[in-house]
Amino acid sequence: MSTILECKNLSKKYGRKQALDNITLSLESGRIIGLLGPNGSGKTTLIKLINGLLAPTGGKLFINGNTPGVESKKIVSYLPERTYLDETQKVSEAITLFEDFYEDFDRSRAISMLEKLNIDSNARITELNDKTVAKGTKEKVQLILVMSRRAKLYCLDEPIAGVDPAARDYILSTIINNYEPDSTILISTHLISDVENILDEVVFIKNGHIVLKNDVEDIRFNQGKSVDVLFREVFKC
Repeated sequence: MSTILECKNLSKKYGRKQALDNITLSLESGRIIGLLGPNGSGKTTLIKLINGLLAPTGGKLFINGNTPGVESKKIVSYLPERTYLDETQKVSEAITLFEDFYEDFDRSRAISMLEKLNIDSNARITELNDKTVAKGTKEKVQLILVMSRRAKLYCLDEPIAGVDPAARDYILSTIINNYEPDSTILISTHLISDVENILDEVVFIKNGHIVLKNDVEDIRFNQGKSVDVLFREVFKC
């Protein structure tokens, strides 16, 4: 396995607030990794730094050996915490936009996922109350677009927050069934019990510091705990 992401003494400040404080972290390819921590712990800041949406205050960040920029964006597929889709668009128009913008976008994969959900590609994204578009479908459509890229690193920021349990099951199933075996998926969430069964590795982040990085199997078998139990101990939930 190769290193897909490396942070060296990475820091980020917003004015006087220290969002990330001198973190050093490396992630390998071919893994599903949970970036776990309570709200405000620095998860979204780290993901935005990875995607070049923020500049670090200090330290270095490398994605497949490159700093965030044009080359890294070619191999990183990003699902933000809030949807950015134009709700007046048809689903088919959003697919065409992604296909035009990303060389690694697989249109057939996107169409297949839409068909499995019985989502009409001619429906407009805003039609959330239409019979053909159930609650949470906007989030599912955006996830389909993100997972239809053949990327090397997927950054998913709170992909299951704000959707019902049935939608969560679909989202997690979509994640594990639609990525390349040598790719890495980084999932940011505070809903530990919902995601721990699909994770290979976890990174706990607290107040801008990495407080734990470990394999899920090691936590279960050597410590005799679930990730959720360990999370609650570390963060005193």
